[in-house]
Amino acid sequence: MSVTSKEVARIAGVSQPTVSRALLGRPGVSEETRKKVMAAAAALGYVTSEIGRSLSTRATRKIGVVVSDLTNPYYPHLLGPLHDELDRLGYRMVVLAETTDTTTSLDRLLGHTVDGVVLTTTLIGSPLPHELARHSIPFVYLSRKVDEPKADSCVVDNIGGAELVGCKLLDLGHQRIGAIFGPERTSTSRDREAGFRGALADAGFALPSRMVRRGTYDYETGRTLMLELLDEHPRPTAVFCANDVLALGGYNAAFARGVAVPEQLTVIGFDDISMASWDVFQLTTVRHDLGTMTQNAGRLLAERIHEPDRPVRCLVTPAELVPRRTHAPCPISLDPGVSS
Repeated sequence: MSVTSKEVARIAGVSQPTVSRALLGRPGVSEETRKKVMAAAAALGYVTSEIGRSLSTRATRKIGVVVSDLTNPYYPHLLGPLHDELDRLGYRMVVLAETTDTTTSLDRLLGHTVDGVVLTTTLIGSPLPHELARHSIPFVYLSRKVDEPKADSCVVDNIGGAELVGCKLLDLGHQRIGAIFGPERTSTSRDREAGFRGALADAGFALPSRMVRRGTYDYETGRTLMLELLDEHPRPTAVFCANDVLALGGYNAAFARGVAVPEQLTVIGFDDISMASWDVFQLTTVRHDLGTMTQNAGRLLAERIHEPDRPVRCLVTPAELVPRRTHAPCPISLDPGVSS
């Protein structure tokens, strides 16, 4: 009489579906359980010992990291500590460029036979997380997240950090305040805008629509949109930029126009990338522990791979304002008829 998977399950003390997943090397089985199943199967002769050894090592130990723009200075700061953490956990990192074609992005991930995926640039409404869930590929949101499908995530306290900026500008006496936010379909831009507007609203201040710009998180966008704000009459005395790359582009736009920072214009960013502290910029910005956030993402994904049914978790990294040299008290009369 041939041995059945039911007998293997009884000896291993697990369910039949767990036996199937373990023998096929699919995600969703802890290493300890997988070893128990393989041992029981080998002992009963359900599969040969050689096949058992082969199946037990079908995990590729590769993690796919999806990034949309590697030219953005933010992402090298993200990928470095993530690589180190995944390496510590015994995984290799495969960086893949996200495309607008979800099928292409998914095919690339499946082609690399990854054990899990880190999503770093996911847009709200993106179908890629849904496709990963449909294919039972474990994933974690890093830096950004979407509401559905729910998955483990590691993010910054974007709302709290932006609130700090709003309060700081009001404390400095600014009332002609502008903002350059990121794309509306990103959780970072959505939450930073909400936090910034909320802090101003708590003080009875509304952010005028003419003082708001939105665009992609890159240098040229920051430069272009800052030039637009400087063309407003009266122009803003302070501008919050939703990330440091936008802020550095905005800083250079002010320089090109002969507008002194911070004497005539306060510029504040978010993220505290290494360029923000360069002597030529000394950008006032919002800092968060990028290393801790990325390490947490690697750990959460590894735990999800081994325990797929564990509760979903969101780890939020605190944010703090780092005062440098691009902020100053409001320099002019705030009579609305006075142009700076």
